Amino acid sequence: MAKTNAKAIKEQVERLTSPLDYEIGEAAIILAAGHGKRIRSRRSKMLHRIWGVPTVERVFNACVSNGDLMNVVFVVGNKAADVMAVIGARERTAFAYQEEQLGTGHAVRVGLEKIDETKFDGVLYVLPGDMGLIDRETLGMFKEKFRELEADMLVLTGLYEGPIEDNSYGRILRVKEKDVNGEPAGEDAGKVVEVVEHKDILALAEDETYRARYRGKTYAYTKRELLETREFNSSVYAFDFRKLVDLVHAIKDENAQGEIYLTDLIGIFNDEGCVVRAISPREQHVIMGFNDKTVLKQMEQLHRQKVYDRIRNVIEIDDPEDFFIHEEVVERILELDAAGKPLDIRIGKGAYVGKGVKPNYNLELMKNAFVEGNVRFGKNVTVWSNTHLSCYPSQEFAIGDDVEILWGDIIKGSIVIGEGSRIESSVNMTGSDEFPLRIGKNVLIKGTSYLFGSVVEDGVKIEHSVLIKKHVYLQRNRKGEPQPVKFYLPLPSGADAVEDLQ
Repeated sequence: MAKTNAKAIKEQVERLTSPLDYEIGEAAIILAAGHGKRIRSRRSKMLHRIWGVPTVERVFNACVSNGDLMNVVFVVGNKAADVMAVIGARERTAFAYQEEQLGTGHAVRVGLEKIDETKFDGVLYVLPGDMGLIDRETLGMFKEKFRELEADMLVLTGLYEGPIEDNSYGRILRVKEKDVNGEPAGEDAGKVVEVVEHKDILALAEDETYRARYRGKTYAYTKRELLETREFNSSVYAFDFRKLVDLVHAIKDENAQGEIYLTDLIGIFNDEGCVVRAISPREQHVIMGFNDKTVLKQMEQLHRQKVYDRIRNVIEIDDPEDFFIHEEVVERILELDAAGKPLDIRIGKGAYVGKGVKPNYNLELMKNAFVEGNVRFGKNVTVWSNTHLSCYPSQEFAIGDDVEILWGDIIKGSIVIGEGSRIESSVNMTGSDEFPLRIGKNVLIKGTSYLFGSVVEDGVKIEHSVLIKKHVYLQRNRKGEPQPVKFYLPLPSGADAVEDLQ
């Protein structure tokens, strides 16, 4: 069974992998093979969402959204089929299957197999797939610093901001100004020596000195110095590709876990006379990864705050801690705002505005309103609480100017609601591709009504009716007033399956 599954995954790898562009001098390997056991979920750790987007997809977007082209290799393993299905086939993107997880160094080796080293020459970046807050600004800075510092290996590091005693990360060890003999380090000062794991620091005696060799010199660090070092490894790297290819196979698995760790490359690069440097991002939260649901929730909250800060002075949001607006919609809102006209958009507590929605001026979405898909609003539209508006990606849902949709309505599918119409509470309406729903101008629909695939002409009033694939005309009484359609019910189907209880 396992062999059959592996064969199917490898076939999926080949099917979804697209050719890399070797004219482009940058490539990224995204490590997406991890188990994520502590997340306690059947879903892959990489597919848990931050602000509506799987974390591994956010890492990918950060790599390719700078406007710069980049080749990308996803290393998949646990739940590989699910991860590949979410990413799908994309340009200049390959998949590599790490059938057995033997450490980050091994994962990079697997990813490198997808890059033709006779054709590629440039910079290779390595990123964890769970770092869902990393953004294009941080990666842009990282790329620029790699070129500026003329490093062979660059490590993106974090600065631990909590109490020192709670810091369990591996510390970044840098060359001191002077060695143990008092000799100056010169231009080597500040370069990265190695990563010292927290457990190894704790194992030192209180008066014991940790010694590290760097280019023929020895540097000493007290236990207290190591514990108080706040700089830690984020597991984001940049490499000179040629040097990486030459040295990645020198990593040994001589540790208790029998795994191949990418961090060992720091010492290997140093031993070969290469330059290893490290820098930290401007904002520390961008390098957060997660192993449990608590940290994932913190990352979601941080991203919500980021979204809120972008639009807090553009639209009204009733509860900054309880709303969702897809980032594509945020961009549309900012584009509308750039026109210089007040938007007067208000988002109620718990409201959800999903991908594809096109807002407009003077829009109010009240508490817990849900809108998703190609829903295009006219001006001056009010959507009341607990209302659901949605359509499939292939459909369009258009709402005209001056429309009001009341409490608890469920309206889904291919639909047009004409200007000035009012859909009162407890109404359910659906339009399919074959039978779209068309509501004319100044229509009133109320009561517990249901409409599917119908055409309703301008000015019609409908109450307590079920209309399935009907054309509803406007008729007037002797006074010239619109004749309402009330209590229209189709003949029952399957009546012989229903009987009174005795």
